[in-house]
Amino acid sequence: MLEIRQLKIFRAVARSGSFSAAARTLGYTQPAISQQIKAMERTLGTALVMRSGNRLQLTEAGDALSRYAATILGTMDAAEAEIRALTELRAGRVRIAAFPSAYSLLLPKTIAGVQAAQPKLRVTLIEAEPPEAVSMLRTGECEIALVFDYPAGRVPDGESAGEVGSPDYADLSVHTLFTERLRVLLPPRHRLAGTARTQPLKLAELAGERWIAGCPQCRAHLVDVCKEADFHPEIDYTTENFAAVVGLVAEGLGVALATELAISGLPAAGVVRSLPLEPAMERRISAVTLPKMEAVPAVDAVIRQLRATTPLIEAAVAR
Repeated sequence: MLEIRQLKIFRAVARSGSFSAAARTLGYTQPAISQQIKAMERTLGTALVMRSGNRLQLTEAGDALSRYAATILGTMDAAEAEIRALTELRAGRVRIAAFPSAYSLLLPKTIAGVQAAQPKLRVTLIEAEPPEAVSMLRTGECEIALVFDYPAGRVPDGESAGEVGSPDYADLSVHTLFTERLRVLLPPRHRLAGTARTQPLKLAELAGERWIAGCPQCRAHLVDVCKEADFHPEIDYTTENFAAVVGLVAEGLGVALATELAISGLPAAGVVRSLPLEPAMERRISAVTLPKMEAVPAVDAVIRQLRATTPLIEAAVAR
């Protein structure tokens, strides 16, 4: 029978594609990792990994075991978290997987509030866009996924996790926090960026511009809304680093859509000009967790603090 320890080793090997990398991650020696994989293969009577160049690849049996290992280890993590929370009265750790712009205001204020109320509760962060964050939630790598979607009846193609009301989230508990508007970032000397301009900008006015786009979900949304405005955006640059987006816009290399949450982190004397859009575009921010995890006091405390922080964030982005 396979052991939990072996499943954790196998998961590390499957993720990294290397015995050496898995050893560094887990604090083992490379020969020890190799021996454990061989022992698992003897137990199961089949090969689990095979070498392809400098990287290990999973066999068909290894791929199947990887899926079961994720489920088993995720369930074990959830069980341990719930029991630990019950016995330690909210002491422990809550891991949040969240998209980058949440790091500017929402998460720092939330964590500060949690620590003020529950000093023994430790909150850690993992940066991940919504599809990856939800996947991590399902496999037990985090307790809360902070996600966004565009609640305008759109489910972008490609790598989007879809809307929070879609079947993708049917088995999850979704806590909608707030909705923020999107604005367009323009270079300071752009033809439409005059300081006297106060009225919203129509997206069609930006047809023919070069664009800077972010994560796959954001790129899909950009293409979608531009299509509704009767043009296809010419995307010259893609980056999930908002500082890079601002730098590219500031140098006049393109224009970009940005959320109020992201823009709130810009300097007061901004190096770019941001304008509202017409019709208004919105992005919904939600905290997602497994239904069973809501019974864990530590997870419940963090979700409640996220809700309590929301009015502060709404006030900050409205300025």
